[in-house]
Amino acid sequence: MDTLFGRLFVKNYNDVSDRGVRTAWGTAVAVAGIVANLLLSACKFAAGLLFGAISVTADAVNNLSDAGSQLISLVSVRVAARPADREHPFGHARMEYVASMVVSVIIIIIGFTTLRESAEKLIGRGTSEFSWISVAVLSGSILVKLWLGLLNRRVGRRISSSVMEATAADSLSDVAATGAVLVSQLVLRFTGFDPDAYLGIAVSLLIMWAGFRIMREMSGLLLGEAPDPEFVRELTGFVLSHEGVCGVHDVMVHGYGPGARIVSLHAEVDGSADIFVTHDIIDNIENEIFDRFGAVCTIHMDPIVTDDAEVARVREIAASRVREIDDRLRIHDFRFVRGETHTNLIFDVAAPFELGLTDAELKEKVAAALRAEDPDYRAVVKIDRGINEF
Repeated sequence: MDTLFGRLFVKNYNDVSDRGVRTAWGTAVAVAGIVANLLLSACKFAAGLLFGAISVTADAVNNLSDAGSQLISLVSVRVAARPADREHPFGHARMEYVASMVVSVIIIIIGFTTLRESAEKLIGRGTSEFSWISVAVLSGSILVKLWLGLLNRRVGRRISSSVMEATAADSLSDVAATGAVLVSQLVLRFTGFDPDAYLGIAVSLLIMWAGFRIMREMSGLLLGEAPDPEFVRELTGFVLSHEGVCGVHDVMVHGYGPGARIVSLHAEVDGSADIFVTHDIIDNIENEIFDRFGAVCTIHMDPIVTDDAEVARVREIAASRVREIDDRLRIHDFRFVRGETHTNLIFDVAAPFELGLTDAELKEKVAAALRAEDPDYRAVVKIDRGINEF
């Protein structure tokens, strides 16, 4: 479906990494959606007003809002394609998230308006008139909206467009909503009972649910939700695959819109190695991450002791005692400083947010566990609640 559409309307449609191709995809799908929804809205308005079917008229209003949503999608895709500038050094890709929020608000308003009109008809006991014209219009609408929903979803995934996936969800919910209106017309025809107001309420609630769901998803992206765990695992494994990297932690991923990610992480390296050689390795990894993942990455080097058996032994003791507290806990940045009266074990503890201990409680448990191992051990611990592998 999307491949045929791309061949017809998008030049070099397979090269979705190209900003121009991505914009062309978004423009073509948005224009198709605007035209289709305007035609559906006009047909449903005519049928609904002519035969007094409020659920059909409500569906027409919904299609009109969908045309507006597609227009927002069109504008947002083109704005998001703008390169970075002085005021927006990370680009404009987050515009798609903002546009998706606007679409969700429009959907909720339309759903509330439909709910109010349906309730008024139910209270007033108004009736509607059956028409095979309405049935034909609604049946055609289901097919068109199903096509638009699938097209937006497939293309949205192809080019990583949140606003298109939001539009897809809206279109597919419209299929169910229009199906309910179609059932209303058929029930009226074959039973004489008019469920129009009841189904109008159902349609409006379905529309509002779609709007709230899109708003929840987009608010998470705008607020800065946790990155995809699979991406973090793949990125971590890629960095660890390089010679000279002993460990990875404190992985932070910031999303600035589809295809715009900035990553920072700490890489543990051999503290005794030549600093220039190690720095060259890290530089190469940063460049390879950009080529492979399309993300700008900054790597902080953490030098560790790798050739001291005593340090390695004590580090393993500390790691083991920490895991006994909770097997999800991990340590990193370990240092071993022996003094005349006691020995400082300095390290970070990576802890999940779900751990049922405060930072102070966890520090005390770690310190107590190490004192039990050796009364001379003093734990100097920092709790890290960042993005880590648990």
